[in-house]
Amino acid sequence: MTLERVRAVYHRLDLKLTAPVITVAGTNGKGSTCALIESIALAAGWRVGLYIKPHLVHFEERCRINGVMADGDSLLEHFAAVEAARGDITLTYFEFTFLAILRRCAHEPLDLVILEVGLGGRLDAVNVVDADCAVLTSIALDHVDYLGPDRESIGREKAHIMRAGKPAIVGDPQPPRSVLDHAAAIGADLRLAGRDFGYDGDRQQWRWRGRHKHYPALAYPALRGANQLLNASAALAALEALHERLPINAQAVRQGLARVELAGRFQIVPGQPALVLDVAHNTQAAGGLAVNLDQMGFYPRTFAVFGAMQDKDLDGIVARLHPLVDRWFLADLPTPRAARAANLQARLPPERQADASCHATPSQALAAAVEAADPADRIVVFGSFFTVGGVLKDGLPRLAAPHAR
Repeated sequence: MTLERVRAVYHRLDLKLTAPVITVAGTNGKGSTCALIESIALAAGWRVGLYIKPHLVHFEERCRINGVMADGDSLLEHFAAVEAARGDITLTYFEFTFLAILRRCAHEPLDLVILEVGLGGRLDAVNVVDADCAVLTSIALDHVDYLGPDRESIGREKAHIMRAGKPAIVGDPQPPRSVLDHAAAIGADLRLAGRDFGYDGDRQQWRWRGRHKHYPALAYPALRGANQLLNASAALAALEALHERLPINAQAVRQGLARVELAGRFQIVPGQPALVLDVAHNTQAAGGLAVNLDQMGFYPRTFAVFGAMQDKDLDGIVARLHPLVDRWFLADLPTPRAARAANLQARLPPERQADASCHATPSQALAAAVEAADPADRIVVFGSFFTVGGVLKDGLPRLAAPHAR
């Protein structure tokens, strides 16, 4: 796999992006960082196009124009244009759909385009675009069959979204050496967390400092979770790097942090019992989810609805969460890559396996958890996007345990 095929079709389409482009890569936090940049830029009055993936329920979630999910009909002409331009060139699903959404953005009068990288960076379709600013979020072990067995290898793949002379924001507080070496080799304008930008705060508020700007007394982002300050810090560093073309004032920062929305990122849905939705699907993300759950407060019991891909570190994910979970409801997922629920059950500690149940779909697993729960309990749905999407396909669940009903 190379970029030659998708690059050839990209040039045939003759796409002209006049707005500055930010690409965002990383193991975890990409979607949140994209959403934060989008929300702040919109609050400043700029017109924004966003390509983000994967979707939870509807494909159109992958394309947002000025904060609104694209209408399916508005994408049809762009799919047709890609099909006509590709000729005899074969494109993958991700390459084809990316080019169609990019063409949709190119036909809008936008001030900023944000592109989320999927797998890695060097060979991801997004990397055909020479972005004005690159952002790297956390770098952890995931997709090791494709990206390499350690953080150095994975960081090297992701660092290839950087461009010579352009800002390269690294939000990981401890980036692999390979990231720093690649930035130096190509002459990128490297901006490191803890050196060129950073944050601190208390339980009430936080503050951010960059090379040239400083934002004091900020409220916490509407996206919940301790890791969101890392993402918000990197988002502000990216916007600072483009301040000459896209000025952002402190009021826009505050409004954007307060208004940001992104489903499935430690999303808490009020009800009885409380419901938490999180697409934590690798060990680093599962560790972050465990920390966030532990900080929520007291719940008599925590039930987990879990489904994941077979190629993930399932033992590592389970190890992070099982100390907090009283009962597991394991789900099959509608893709050949997924681990079967029975396989997930076998990953639990032996003494916990008998107390777990297997279900054909995430929605059935959630229904079983609700029937077993008391109103004061908590249910966390986590793992693959298919898991969270599976309980959202009929709308946002509003739970009522039997005693509450």
